Amino acid sequence: LGSALQASLELLQRGGRLCVISFHSLEDRLVKRFIREESRVAEPYRGMPDVPPEFMPALMPVGRLVRASDDEIAANPRARSAHLRIAERL
Repeated sequence: LGSALQASLELLQRGGRLCVISFHSLEDRLVKRFIREESRVAEPYRGMPDVPPEFMPALMPVGRLVRASDDEIAANPRARSAHLRIAERL
């Protein structure tokens, strides 16, 4: 999963969206941390007037965590553990 997420950065074009559905808390934690790390602005050196492109974030989270509704869980009990996270390539 970690290598697939890293590869997605190279494959996504600017404006492309990364959508990941995870069914286990450990998977969701990996996805959440990946999106958080890639959306963080790195601290440039002091005194630099502008933030160079290599310090700009690669992703921007879109919305919040999406979970299945009660109706969907009633129709499909396995959807109970599904989490959808979305991020856009910058």
